[in-house]
Amino acid sequence: MTDPDGKLPAVFIDAHHHFIDTTSEIYADFLRSVASDLIYTAEQYQEDVVADLRAAGIEVAGSVHVEAMPDDGAAEAGYVQGLVDGGRAGTVGTGAIVGSVDLAKADAGARIEALVGASGLVRGVRWILDCVGRFEGGKTATHVATSRHDGVDYLRGSEGGYGGGAVPAFEAGYGLLAGHGLSFDLQCAPAQLKAAAALASRHPGVPVVIDHLGKPRMLLGDDMEGEGDARRVNPNTNPDQAELDVWREGMRAMAALPHVMVKIGMLGYAVPGWTRTPEREALVRELVLEVVDLFGPSRCMCETNWWANASASDADFLSDAAPSPSELLAKLSSWFAGYTDEEREMLFSGSAKKFYRL
Repeated sequence: MTDPDGKLPAVFIDAHHHFIDTTSEIYADFLRSVASDLIYTAEQYQEDVVADLRAAGIEVAGSVHVEAMPDDGAAEAGYVQGLVDGGRAGTVGTGAIVGSVDLAKADAGARIEALVGASGLVRGVRWILDCVGRFEGGKTATHVATSRHDGVDYLRGSEGGYGGGAVPAFEAGYGLLAGHGLSFDLQCAPAQLKAAAALASRHPGVPVVIDHLGKPRMLLGDDMEGEGDARRVNPNTNPDQAELDVWREGMRAMAALPHVMVKIGMLGYAVPGWTRTPEREALVRELVLEVVDLFGPSRCMCETNWWANASASDADFLSDAAPSPSELLAKLSSWFAGYTDEEREMLFSGSAKKFYRL
């Protein structure tokens, strides 16, 4: 596969992917309760991502395994380290692990220490924060992960009207990351970005990377409409301006902080089925280039977010039309044609290498 300008990256560091095995006790309590029988192995990642990209002439020089909602973050990190030690996850061995810690817990300090002790590859922490109310089965931007704390908004507390108040406890745990040299992977809804910026500004010693382009959601609505033989691509080409305005305000606030970066991926969450029509793809391209222009190439990194399959990775199942890893990188490469070779290197590998200290 080639891009129009013949500039596919020779080297790629995948800044975000997951291994999952709900048959393991590591994921037994929470993840198995919401997604039973979910398994995605290191060998599947090797075939789906590493081999696919290698066939396109792209070498995966490293990858970042990001937590997948385990019951015990240290146990998960140990599990991934075991895959590396067993020769099953070589790209993580030359990459990094982002582990799970509920930073609002009273024993967050001990949990962080256990996580760091579980693997020398641990570089950061993620605790999923997407919350715009209680979880409603995927109907809103609230992530099922926040049902672990009953929809409490760790970033905005009671401001959102969701029975909050956990912010002081969460911030106390967040502040401990700097002492361990750990970064924070920020996954939140656009409406939470301003609050996240305020938190990050008070803790400049904690490097932050925003996951999944800041997660603007379904800007053109569903990708398909109708039933049966009448089913067709949604013809809407007018994006949700209110959602865009909130996202842009939040991303500008985050970009003003020099210790914040952003991951480019999960594009189908913003525009489900973005590969179906030129118009849908054009909006995604505009969003991506807007983010790179806002943060600069040295503060942006590309990710596959790979787990399960293309639909899950690109759109969180909002569409069954999604690119393979090589198709995704070909699209991104063509969109980045106007950048210098040095800037493109930062986007595809350099920024991730710098942020995660690979």
